Amino acid sequence: MTLPQGRRSSTFTRLLRHGFTDPSAAERLLDDPALSAVRSDPLLLDALGATADPDLALLGLVRLVEAQESDLGRRELLDTLVTAKPLRDRLLGVLGASEALADHLATHSSDWRALVTYESADLHPGVAEFERGLAVATDPVSLRVAYRRCLLSIAARDVCGTTDVAEAAAELADLATATLRAALAMACAAAPGDAALCRLAVIAMGKCGGHELNYVSDVDVIFVAEPAQGTEGTDGADEGKALRAATRLASHMMRICSETNIEGTIWPVDANLRPEGRNGPLVRTLSSHLAYYQRWAKTWEFQALLKARPVAGDLALGEEYVATLAPLVWHAAERENFVPDVQKMRRRVVANIPAGEVDRELKLGPGGLRDVEFAVQMLQLVHGRSDPSIRSGSTLVALHALGEGGYVGRVDAVQLDDAYRFLRSLEHRIQLYKLRRTHLVPEDDADLRRIGRSLGMRTEPITELNRAWKRHTSVVRRLHEKLFYRPLLDAVAQLAPGEARLSTEAARERLVALGYADPSAALRHLEALASGVSRKAAIQRTLLPVLLGWFADSADPDAGLLGFRKVSDALGKTPWYLRLLRDEGTAAENLARVLSAGRLAPDLLLRAPEAVALLGDQRGLEPRGRAHLEQEVLAAVRRADGAEQAVAVARGMRRRELFRTAAGDIIGSYGTEDSPAEADPGRLADRVGGAVSDLTAATISGTLRAVVREGWGDTLPTRFAVIGMGRFGGHELAYGSDADVLFVHEPREGADEQEAAKAAAKVVAEMRRLLQLPSADPPLLIDADLRPEGRSGPLVRTLGSYEAYYRRWSLVWESQALLRAEPVAGDEELGRAFIDLIDPLRYPAYGLGEDAVREIRRLKARMEAERMPRGTDPTLHAKLGRGGLSDVEWTVQLLQLQHGGTVPGLRTTRTRAALAAAREAELIPAEDAATLDEAWVLATRVRNAVMLVRGRAGDTFPSDGRELAAVARYLGYDTGHVGDMLDDYRRTTRRARAVMEERFYGS
Repeated sequence: MTLPQGRRSSTFTRLLRHGFTDPSAAERLLDDPALSAVRSDPLLLDALGATADPDLALLGLVRLVEAQESDLGRRELLDTLVTAKPLRDRLLGVLGASEALADHLATHSSDWRALVTYESADLHPGVAEFERGLAVATDPVSLRVAYRRCLLSIAARDVCGTTDVAEAAAELADLATATLRAALAMACAAAPGDAALCRLAVIAMGKCGGHELNYVSDVDVIFVAEPAQGTEGTDGADEGKALRAATRLASHMMRICSETNIEGTIWPVDANLRPEGRNGPLVRTLSSHLAYYQRWAKTWEFQALLKARPVAGDLALGEEYVATLAPLVWHAAERENFVPDVQKMRRRVVANIPAGEVDRELKLGPGGLRDVEFAVQMLQLVHGRSDPSIRSGSTLVALHALGEGGYVGRVDAVQLDDAYRFLRSLEHRIQLYKLRRTHLVPEDDADLRRIGRSLGMRTEPITELNRAWKRHTSVVRRLHEKLFYRPLLDAVAQLAPGEARLSTEAARERLVALGYADPSAALRHLEALASGVSRKAAIQRTLLPVLLGWFADSADPDAGLLGFRKVSDALGKTPWYLRLLRDEGTAAENLARVLSAGRLAPDLLLRAPEAVALLGDQRGLEPRGRAHLEQEVLAAVRRADGAEQAVAVARGMRRRELFRTAAGDIIGSYGTEDSPAEADPGRLADRVGGAVSDLTAATISGTLRAVVREGWGDTLPTRFAVIGMGRFGGHELAYGSDADVLFVHEPREGADEQEAAKAAAKVVAEMRRLLQLPSADPPLLIDADLRPEGRSGPLVRTLGSYEAYYRRWSLVWESQALLRAEPVAGDEELGRAFIDLIDPLRYPAYGLGEDAVREIRRLKARMEAERMPRGTDPTLHAKLGRGGLSDVEWTVQLLQLQHGGTVPGLRTTRTRAALAAAREAELIPAEDAATLDEAWVLATRVRNAVMLVRGRAGDTFPSDGRELAAVARYLGYDTGHVGDMLDDYRRTTRRARAVMEERFYGS
């Protein structure tokens, strides 16, 4: 039958609107008279369009209809589809998500009726229901068919959202349990004599044991056996017979599940987690298991036992197995090198991922499922010794318990839970398509589209899927690092429950009174530092009582003491170190302040502990000027053998000077007995911004010289300059800022223009590469996105190219961005020429027209609406929030664009200097200028504080209580006044927002 042309065109349009990617092929399928109900029923077309892949769903439906053995069967199927919405949604949902299950239905055409069984959204079958579903199986072939029939029902509830990802994973584990029991029953029926000789228990491990199985996964098991009850005697011969019989039963059970038959395989049963792995006996007695774990087991084996759960065979024996080994599991954290062993194993897993797959590896890659699981398991092993509430084998249940118990911050626990659920859902959808074991995110757009739609992403499924995936992996990686490598975790792990290895109870009470969260760990650090009769120990005993008080004056005294121990371990044998702390009045207190103020400064220090020497002289903490820094870097470049070595030296210098700046900032903010806290927050903010900007400029200058020298000798075939932009050009960089730049070049006289352009591009690429090479020194990220045409434009242009672009195409936002352009490296004459080129754009002689002002206001309003991270409190976001950096800077920049042509003082890249010039020119009342200045300084210091405290950049106040308290201490608030800090911040920025709305929006 062929549809009339007009009808065909109408159907084509409908199919396209319903999400079919190949409407022509769909039309041909719908030509089948048997599918007239589908073609004519809008409900069925809507249901097909709601699936992950409508084309796949329609093809699967056609195959299923054709596979029915009679016209009566076809009519029953189609009538049920039309009249029963639950069946319709589930069947079409499966057909649109799984080609493999469509194949199963085409082969076993009556199995669609299994979806009618579970019509209630509240009914989630357990092991007993699945056992009934498998009861019809009498051999491995029929077991495979019955397994797929049950799997079909799980997938249907999953893709329709009746179950969430955790419930679906639990159902898959229950189905695996029922299948193992059925397979073992078949093995026992085939060898009743063996079954009579032994008690055999099957212990599920891994995801099956944790009740969180995938669609396609090995089912990890361990076998334990004992002679059958009532067997006369229990000598070695009887035990040997029982073990041999149990081994035959276990092997047969594994073959039933794992071997391929005409229906394929169910899944491999993997017993390699047993003692001695594949080299050990398949089955052991309970006493043999216990002996192995007591004497020989490695750390990872106890970690694996976290998920051990009896699932088949003699369940009483299985429960006895778990109960017997549990004490060993929950004391594993006391083993020597426990935490490093677990960390090392995780790193080894990542290192073994093929290079071409690491970015798509959903399970093992950075930010993947295993990062969540390892972090949760290690926290369980460390803290579960004394807290049974966190001993669940399920990752999500354990994570919730860790959050409730305070071992993980509540916000962190929620973020990890969300990320883990998303990643597991993504893994399920990937595996469901062909029912193949894979953890790689596909690259094909059709696959990504199907997966995205299956997860509810319908507008731009590929873009939305990639964005969500990257966001969640980023969250996992960040929190994994925070939890998994937390500095005190190793110390906590070494502490036996209830142990009190203290010299006196008074010492412990003093540590508690000083605010140490883990007095037992703190005491061990003290013992390590001060025990013995050496001169070093004697000096430490003199210093420590005072240091303890200084550490306790911080928000995190435990971190301060731990950091001091690490520095002392690194430098304790260096003659000058302890002498410096003992004899130089400020050095020890400065060190205590720096080590306990947050993560950034100790991290920088511990990479080069000799920088402690800077703390002995207050003048040594003053930032060095750019000229001195460039002189040092360029001298190093001249001495280096190549560009990589030269830039490594430059980055080492940058790390040292970042420490100098951070230490001076901390001590200036906290103060010491000899040096009270500095009263002027603005001076502190300016000093950090100027120092970090000068340091960045010097590093870039040295890198440029090193690259040119290695590639071209003394002279590049083109003049080359680097223009600082944004906060870099404004001398306002924060500790964690990238370097915003533009690159400009001008071919030398007689040089070939193409060769000059290639040379300039090569210089840019090599500079960026060398400054980001993995090393112990922090990378310097160069961001050129403010260049003409943004990311799609060339990285480097000639002066003439910039002139042509700005003359013809420049938009008002680009003039605004150029307000902070300033040469920072390279050819000084070319840099000045660039500034001469852009000055008329950024300081227009006649100010801005009303259209331009409206455009700037529109851009600001759009940024406020779109760029604020979801869920963020807008009153506490230092950059984009109410009265934050963006509000102040856009207000000042609008004044510069309007009046810079006539007010010379406004022609500066610095925000505070421009604001002061606007006040002096009476462009803004002095009170309003002071309000904006106060808010800008406060927001700048909050960002610096977050970086100092957390060791990574952030625009919002930390959610962790200790980190928040550390930010408050940096801003000058005493202990217990975090609430005052937040109230003051909101008050200051609220007033700044009011000024901004009046001066910027004119309201």
